[in-house]
Amino acid sequence: MVTWPVGAEQFYNEKLVTQVLKTGVSVGVKKLVKVVGDFISREKVRKGVREVMVGEERRRRAKELAEMAKNAVKEGGSSDIELNRLMEELKLV
Repeated sequence: MVTWPVGAEQFYNEKLVTQVLKTGVSVGVKKLVKVVGDFISREKVRKGVREVMVGEERRRRAKELAEMAKNAVKEGGSSDIELNRLMEELKLV
């Protein structure tokens, strides 16, 4: 994912994708500009897209996260278990 945050929580989402999940690349926007957004050159966007397209480490990480997500939602996975717990709790109300 190439990130270009414009406002609000998008800067936090960018940090999540680029620094925590390590599946994205920032084009360099650093702050919220209320009237007109940061000027980002065509070259920065091109560089970001190219980096994402050839980044084997990001591709590997994305596949790893996809597998973790699939395991969480399958029967017996962590999300499946927690959803069932929630349903049981709601039945008690």
